[in-house]
Amino acid sequence: MRVTVRAVRGGDWDAVVALEAAAYGAAGLSEGRAALESRAAASPATCFVLDHGSRTAGYLLALPYPMFAYPDLDRTEDVVFHSRNLHLHDLVIAEDLRGRGLGRVLLGRLVAVAGTKGYGTVSLVAVGGSDTFWAASGFRPHRDVTPPAGYGADAVYMSLAVPDVRGGRTDLADAPSHQAPMKDEVG
Repeated sequence: MRVTVRAVRGGDWDAVVALEAAAYGAAGLSEGRAALESRAAASPATCFVLDHGSRTAGYLLALPYPMFAYPDLDRTEDVVFHSRNLHLHDLVIAEDLRGRGLGRVLLGRLVAVAGTKGYGTVSLVAVGGSDTFWAASGFRPHRDVTPPAGYGADAVYMSLAVPDVRGGRTDLADAPSHQAPMKDEVG
């Protein structure tokens, strides 16, 4: 089956909202359409869907956010931050397709784009025990940063240094030595 990663389009939101609700609804972390759309609107170039054949089977939403900060799950984004940190807010793969490396495909696209756009780190808040997935993908926990209770009792802020590949450079000298957080892949 063909796998394609592409920018989020207007007609994708029903599928994205359904994937998000299925992944996070039971844990009380579902944000709803308006919040998801606002996060994508803050940085359209760093938000993607993953098509598996003709089906939207996953998505990733990332937006510039100050290091050690994260979106409020109860609010839409109304400010666009100018930051060298890109916060990976949400990565979801359809439950029946998890464990096939599709989350890593989306993450790979994000890190590549982040490097070409000059981001120094990617951060996230790992929820639901997904910090092991993120750690295996190179993210490092910041145990001194405590996400709000709304992210769940086991939430872990994490980050990843991004190589600067603009103009063929790979320069980590100005990136923080710790990695950045993200709301993680489910599954």
